[in-house]
Amino acid sequence: MSLDSPMSIANLPRSSVEQFGDSVLGALHHPKAANSVDMGLWDRDEAEDAIIRLFDFTISLFALVLFLPLLLVIFFIIKATDKGPALFVQQRIGKDGKTFPCMKFRSMAADAEQRLAMLLATDENAAREWAADQKLRNDPRITAIGGVLRKTSLDELPQLFNILAGQMSVVGPRPIVAGEVPRYGRSFEYYCAVRPGLTGLWQISGRNDTTYDERVALDVRYVQTRNLHSNIEICARTIPAILGARGCY
Repeated sequence: MSLDSPMSIANLPRSSVEQFGDSVLGALHHPKAANSVDMGLWDRDEAEDAIIRLFDFTISLFALVLFLPLLLVIFFIIKATDKGPALFVQQRIGKDGKTFPCMKFRSMAADAEQRLAMLLATDENAAREWAADQKLRNDPRITAIGGVLRKTSLDELPQLFNILAGQMSVVGPRPIVAGEVPRYGRSFEYYCAVRPGLTGLWQISGRNDTTYDERVALDVRYVQTRNLHSNIEICARTIPAILGARGCY
């Protein structure tokens, strides 16, 4: 698979670029990545893919064992404080364009879709914000416990099961729904080249403070420079990014 790079990190605002540093932008120490912007996607190294998959399996299994008590506590708190299921399962697009059931702890009210429709129909500013980024800074659908889960990213812990099953990776593009595909344009081919991730360049680069087009560009850049070293580096930067809570809403 090869095509000219439809989006370049060079087009991003400097404030976004600075978030993940020169070491990530500098081809992430990957010998094949030096000309990636010009050559698009290279033939994937199957051995490296196998190593990354082993890394994903090991990390997800260890994390599930470590966080099992926390997973159970969150599950029962959601059940006790709000009607509806504790888990939110939604079809997302994975590697090679195949869909999979992406799991999260439910952070929204049971009537979330009705609340969103009413808000967008009555608030022009909210409608414009939603159309631009598919996000709302002041989202009326978020429950009290859901706000805490989102701010700390604990709502995404169930995705460890997706990683263990091989549907996601520890590091990768942000998992998207089918309705977002048109916004990716030709960049969707990059997105489908790897498994979506629990964390990634978007998560350590401001999260919701970035525009949608910036998020797409970050996904493309990740695929162009992907290797085990970069994945480990992104994982290391994820913890301070979560603790800083920048762009979390």
